[in-house]
Amino acid sequence: MIKRISSGGEFEKKVGYCRAVVAGGFVHVAGTVGQGETVLEQCQSALGVIEKALAEAGASFADVVRVNYFLPDRHEFEPCFDLLAETFGENPPAATMIECNLIDPKFRIEIEVTALAPSEG
Repeated sequence: MIKRISSGGEFEKKVGYCRAVVAGGFVHVAGTVGQGETVLEQCQSALGVIEKALAEAGASFADVVRVNYFLPDRHEFEPCFDLLAETFGENPPAATMIECNLIDPKFRIEIEVTALAPSEG
């Protein structure tokens, strides 16, 4: 069974995707950007959107097994370290950071996660 979760974000309808898909025992959360001026504000905002999608799937940050960070400037990643360490706490996932262009130059970070889905039973 596949469950699709939409957050109503502006790009979901425009591009044709949903915020998260629960399938195969995992919650796959699409790359998520946030609002704000600084990379830290955008990181915090994106994590809020991701947290909501995970909750709707019955999961949390403690269930995240993989995270990918995409930034147009790798030097902007360090300001997010404390927030990310606090978010994942005692359950750090495997992680990758990639320096690349994002869909709009106003975005400073995009975050994508994969989490274990709650077992049905």
